[in-house]
Amino acid sequence: MAREFVAYEGEAYSIEWFFSANNSQPLDYYNGLSQTDRIKVLRLFKLMGDTGKIRDEAKFRYEGEKVYAFKPQPHRFLSFFIHEGKIIVTNAFRKKQNKLPVREHTKAKKCRVSYLERVKLGIYHEEQVKK
Repeated sequence: MAREFVAYEGEAYSIEWFFSANNSQPLDYYNGLSQTDRIKVLRLFKLMGDTGKIRDEAKFRYEGEKVYAFKPQPHRFLSFFIHEGKIIVTNAFRKKQNKLPVREHTKAKKCRVSYLERVKLGIYHEEQVKK
């Protein structure tokens, strides 16, 4: 049976956790947060999923090169949009500096490329079935 990677299903967007080799770094990170921090993340996902926008740059921001950040302080959840009404959350980390770490931005871009290639080949969702 496929593992569920949908973080939130809204009217405007479906927000999903990126996975690789049946593992999801952002989902694992999220599961390791306190209940209070998980609620902060879900509030942002719900707002974006239901309305399609978050106008407050302190909560959601374009980081360049098709990468966006959900910003539930002090954490960051990087993501990208898919034209089919999806947002894929690629990686998550605790913010330790003012600028977005280059390593995390690069990781998000690589996840986007991996996602698009695997979807094009028709193997992205089939990989969820592997154990």
